[in-house]
Amino acid sequence: MLKVLFAAPDGLWDDYKDHLPDAFVAAGVEVDLARDHAAADVDYIIYAPHDGLTDFAPFTRCKAVLSLWAGVERIVTNTTLTQPLAKMVNPDLTQGMIEWVTGHVLRHHLGMDRHITDQSGCWVQDAPPLAKDRPLTVLGLGSLGTACAQALAGIGFSVTGWSRTAKDVPGITCQSGDEGLYRALQDAQMVVLLLPDTAATQNILNAETLALLAKGAFVINPGRGPLIDDDALIDALDRGQIAHATLDVFRVEPLPQDHPYWAHPQVTVTPHIAAETRPETAAMEVAKNIARSEKDQTLLNLVDRSSGY
Repeated sequence: MLKVLFAAPDGLWDDYKDHLPDAFVAAGVEVDLARDHAAADVDYIIYAPHDGLTDFAPFTRCKAVLSLWAGVERIVTNTTLTQPLAKMVNPDLTQGMIEWVTGHVLRHHLGMDRHITDQSGCWVQDAPPLAKDRPLTVLGLGSLGTACAQALAGIGFSVTGWSRTAKDVPGITCQSGDEGLYRALQDAQMVVLLLPDTAATQNILNAETLALLAKGAFVINPGRGPLIDDDALIDALDRGQIAHATLDVFRVEPLPQDHPYWAHPQVTVTPHIAAETRPETAAMEVAKNIARSEKDQTLLNLVDRSSGY
């Protein structure tokens, strides 16, 4: 029987303790799941960052670490972690991101805020353009970025997607590399950030790249906080280069109460809720991956240590 260590904060154990056993049975693997297995006995680790486990070196028998998070920047930099690492890719998480991104894109595209907040009795028939006439760029074409880009293209937006390396996504104009980034951002009226947090992506939206966007563009960030130079964004908002920023992720979370974003009239703060990992279906993904490993099949969603995601 496989010994699987659940190494995550207490609250997550409460969420997963009932779903994981059922998922293992459905996947056809016999598992002894516990939070206190001896390191030398552990075959797999189900993991989310916390103070209880920071040294993976004693887990000499461990075949893989399975993250409960889609983002792995707080895991992949751990030099004691030499085991294969799989990130969480989950249909419900993806669907949640699609819904959040699509909702906020349409909010800004249709100018909904004006009609919700300004019921002044002033009758102004100022219709928005059609989606096909609103150039929109998605930075990041991983599983979440690709899903959102295709959903937005499906409702008519002219979508350009950018990734570090070249990709081919049906229905999306794909750009890559440094020159491709400039082409992707040039005159875009809306940009959605769904990149991982790596040394290469930090501050990818800065004074220089924000200036490439069409004047009055919208910024939507459900990806990672460090993707944006906060000072540069606030300056661009104050100058009218950016009309509004909807931000779900931040360098420090919870976002401090004295942070300028809270009080800025052209910023919407949401508290890191764009995409939630649902334990029931996430447990199925973990169990499926362990079953694959036991059949000597390649783990799904393996992290590339060289790229950091």
